[in-house]
Amino acid sequence: MKYEKEINRRKTFAIISHPDAGKTTLTEKFLLFGGAIQTAGAVKSNKIKKHATSDFMEIERQRGISVATSVMSFEYKDMLINLLDTPGHKDFAEDTYRTLTAVDSVVLVVDSVNGVEEQTRRLMEVCRMRDTPVIVFINKMDRDGKNRFDLLEEIENELKISLHPMTWPINQGKDFKGVYNLHDKNLVLFAASTKGGDEHTVEIKDLSDKILEEKIGERDAETLREDVELIDGVYGKLKAEDYLSGKIAPVFFGSAVNNFGVKELLDTFISIAPTPRDRQTNARAVSVAEPKFSGFIFKIHANLDPKHRDRIAFLRVCSGKFERNKYFHHVRIDKDVRFSAPYSFLARDKEVVEEAFPGDVVGLFDTGNFKIGDTLTEGENFYFTGIPTFSPEIFKEVVNKDPMKTKQLEKGLMQLTDEGVAQLFTQFGGTKKIIGCVGELQFEVIQYRLLHEYGASVQFNHLPFYKACWLTSKDAKKLDDFARFKLANTGEDKDGNMVYLANSEWFLNTEMQNNPDIEFHFTNEIHK
Repeated sequence: MKYEKEINRRKTFAIISHPDAGKTTLTEKFLLFGGAIQTAGAVKSNKIKKHATSDFMEIERQRGISVATSVMSFEYKDMLINLLDTPGHKDFAEDTYRTLTAVDSVVLVVDSVNGVEEQTRRLMEVCRMRDTPVIVFINKMDRDGKNRFDLLEEIENELKISLHPMTWPINQGKDFKGVYNLHDKNLVLFAASTKGGDEHTVEIKDLSDKILEEKIGERDAETLREDVELIDGVYGKLKAEDYLSGKIAPVFFGSAVNNFGVKELLDTFISIAPTPRDRQTNARAVSVAEPKFSGFIFKIHANLDPKHRDRIAFLRVCSGKFERNKYFHHVRIDKDVRFSAPYSFLARDKEVVEEAFPGDVVGLFDTGNFKIGDTLTEGENFYFTGIPTFSPEIFKEVVNKDPMKTKQLEKGLMQLTDEGVAQLFTQFGGTKKIIGCVGELQFEVIQYRLLHEYGASVQFNHLPFYKACWLTSKDAKKLDDFARFKLANTGEDKDGNMVYLANSEWFLNTEMQNNPDIEFHFTNEIHK
């Protein structure tokens, strides 16, 4: 009974969006409501000394952006919520894609001024691949932005998802007066505030009530009545099963920085969002209700605390109960391991946990045993599937500027690429180390961290490659021949898989035509 109760009170979700849409700000407000922090920090501001709780790397505080997913747990109305704040910057998209494999639902933040942006589309595609339930929060209503009906239409068309408004805004920008809650039939009046207190709420069961004019004025009252009538006619009632199957996304309007509209979102979230779900492995489906423990590593973060050179692996519990000091089976290295100090997180603050249940994210101290996608079980051998790596878009050769620090460089490269910050390729017939990334900013982060955390100074030389493809074939000789003829363009990734580095799209298409027995893959799913 206790086990079932624990599963049913957990909700694990990620916040995703384009950079600057207000993701980290919204995270802070959630923590305010959960009583986890007293004042929310600003992500960008020279005057404010307090930084956002969820930005814990030095480089994040310097730049005012999130570059790594951070994990936070907090309680709200007897529910335990595990929240993963992801980086919005496209250079760190891969961290976000992998984080989406570890959550049961998603809150998508859309900026009312800019509407749907490129990064939002890509993130939504990953959610579509897995039918993840999505709630949309339209942020920055206190700024002049797009017309609300146009915005809904744009989101539906661009992201290929049906929407269902749960609250409706009264004006926007300087004239923003608040939102009408379509579900609870009440009016929430806007007052700029950063504290998680009670907002000014007025019960209005019937919109023809004269109190509406008193509160928001005649013209706005009339517009609201027309809008609500139209919305009721078009959308009707929200069916929870449509949301859970990923067909329909409930929509909320608000302003995260002013703490407005966040409570309605959180209240609806805890009542409709899914509890932990069953998961697929390469051997069978694992049910959440199984008594035996299983879980997988979806993220590794080195040097969380620069003074202690520590490395933490983030484990998502999928079934059974995780217990401190109990031996679990590490499938890839076929060894039993135990953890004396597993952590639960509030960004940089962490506390030791005695036990964890499905849906929880636990931080494990790692001395280099873990890679992304590793599975822990109580003895059974299987891997959780669906954790992707994508073909990089920019390639650079790593040049060591200090030969005395070769060992530190090797160690740094291995650890940073184990984290999934970038991909490491070694060219056949040479020792050239090639790093592949999605964006330029990642190279800066790698260079910075190699120097500050490992003492290795490097420079990067640009290489003229267009894409990396993983190669597989039923005929091993064909692969060997291909590697021999294309020595300058083939190599292996750090797991020993063969990779072809194409100079251009034309070369790639030519090789694919000339070698029908070899398959070229643009994503490499870990443990497929």
